[in-house]
Order: sequence, then C-alpha cells, then structure tokens
Amino acid sequence: MSGVASRAGAAHLHVDWTACEGRGLCAELLPGVLDLDPWGYPLPTGDGGPRPRWSREAGLPVPPGAVPDARRAVRMCPRLALRLQEDGARPPGRGISGRGVSGRG
Repeated sequence: MSGVASRAGAAHLHVDWTACEGRGLCAELLPGVLDLDPWGYPLPTGDGGPRPRWSREAGLPVPPGAVPDARRAVRMCPRLALRLQEDGARPPGRGISGRGVSGRG
C-alpha cells in the first residue's frame, strides 16, 4: 500500500452526506484537497491527474501539510458535516481529563 493512507499519522476527511448542503466552504479552505461538483458538493481534487479514491468507510486521505487546513474546515463547516480522523488522535467527545464533553463523565 502506498500514498498518504499508508503513512503513520495519516489523516482522513469524512463527510456526513445527510448534513452537507453543498455550501462549498470546505473547498475554499482546502483548495489542494477538495473541488466542488456542479451543485456545490465536495469532490477530491485531481490536481491534473485522476481524482483520489474517496471511500465512505476510509474517508479522503489528507496530505500532512493540509491537516491544519482540514481541521479548520471541520471547525468552520456551517452544517457540521465534516469530521477529520487522525491516526493516534483521542476519541471524539473526550476532554483532557478523560471525562465526557459535559464534564460529568
């Protein structure tokens, strides 16, 4: 296996297609990773070659240099339709103390 997906510390972008309304902000924030289809929904950028495979289960591989921009896109998505999965990251919903988001954990 080669490419971004096989590297340690790889990150993958996931889209909740039921929440996405095709506003296109993610493509503005990730120009080297995402393009838009004619209706404004995100597509992987082909960069002149074939588009990377975007698997529903695995997500779209994000190059290491684009991870900070991907984090920003996740935070700024108006429909909260993006999720970034980073290898070695803490599970979502857990704070530094290990308690749930509500603090009652």
